[in-house]
Amino acid sequence: MMVFDDDLVQSRRDRLLEAVEAAPFDAFVAVSNANVAHASGYRSVAAEIFGRQALRAVVTPDRVVVVGLCADGGPALEAGIVPDDFVPYGRFYFTSHEGHPASEFADQHADVDDALAEALRRAGVLGGRLGVDDSAGVDLRGTLQAVAPDADVTSASDWAYAVRAKKLPAEIARLREAARLAESGIDAALDVAEEGMTEREIAAVVADTMVAGGGHPRFIVATAGERSALADAHVSDRPWKGGELLRFDVGCTIDGYWSDMARTAVLGEPDATQVSRYDALLAGEQAELDRIRPGVPARELFDIAMDTVRRRGLPGYRRHHCGHGIGSEVYEPPIVSPDFDTEVEAGMTFCLETPYYEMEWGGMMVEDTIVVTEDGYERLTVSDRSLRVVGV
Repeated sequence: MMVFDDDLVQSRRDRLLEAVEAAPFDAFVAVSNANVAHASGYRSVAAEIFGRQALRAVVTPDRVVVVGLCADGGPALEAGIVPDDFVPYGRFYFTSHEGHPASEFADQHADVDDALAEALRRAGVLGGRLGVDDSAGVDLRGTLQAVAPDADVTSASDWAYAVRAKKLPAEIARLREAARLAESGIDAALDVAEEGMTEREIAAVVADTMVAGGGHPRFIVATAGERSALADAHVSDRPWKGGELLRFDVGCTIDGYWSDMARTAVLGEPDATQVSRYDALLAGEQAELDRIRPGVPARELFDIAMDTVRRRGLPGYRRHHCGHGIGSEVYEPPIVSPDFDTEVEAGMTFCLETPYYEMEWGGMMVEDTIVVTEDGYERLTVSDRSLRVVGV
């Protein structure tokens, strides 16, 4: 397993604080787990469990004050947040016989809004111009107007995504490792797969491989036969049968950075329809790869993929997107769709894909992760992209 440098937290925090200093607001109020982690270095288990109520961070050019559940107090301090930069809310008890600060966190603030007001006060921005992260679906405007009536509030979600779009070397290293574990899991599953093996048994091999390599499995779609057309579906006890498709769409995380890749296999020799359709999908993805480079709009990649798949064998092919950014969230802007004119830049990371789902027949998919370079791209997923054939 790769041994990482410990520079990730500091380097991405430095990037964010420099961006805040140049931003058209005095402080950034982070809400999404990804943005809070970028600001503070702290990734919360509780936040993943409790969703949108868990974390906030007030970020100024020289300070980050984190708001979190009392239960986050222990691990947040372990992650390096000093007690005065952590504002707890709610009730949870840590016991300490040596005066650990987390043991005093219970009942300091009744709820997350009360704690946010205190965080704004500590950061000195109760009356400033605030850029607010609304990417997590939480509308803080009403809260901020109540707790900081003199503040001028503006949306900063697009700004935050732009700050994170071009990945740091340490971020790319983690994305590369997460991609390696995902494709190693698929390869390991196909090495042992045979007729009669169930989707659940196949998925377990993928998950075991990810865990053994230090990854955190996040989603494993391994669906066979007509179920391969169900897009994002949980695995079942359905067995894989001769002549059927098996579609993988899997991802794990390394230090909070995601993988998301797909491959398709057939049990026994594929028939002519399976071959021609897969060739069309692979050609569509390859056309995206051939075109991607700095300066190309994301929507142009979508148009190229769609046109190629339709010309190469699937004239009725329909999709809402043919790829997306990836990083500390599995889907990050820009999306490769008609709605995004964003020009690709060196350092951005994408998943490019051309899935096809036909109910009663099956689904096929090829998806790869790349980093954009100055003159093109580098693949972070490197395994065989062909329609994989497993012997019967």
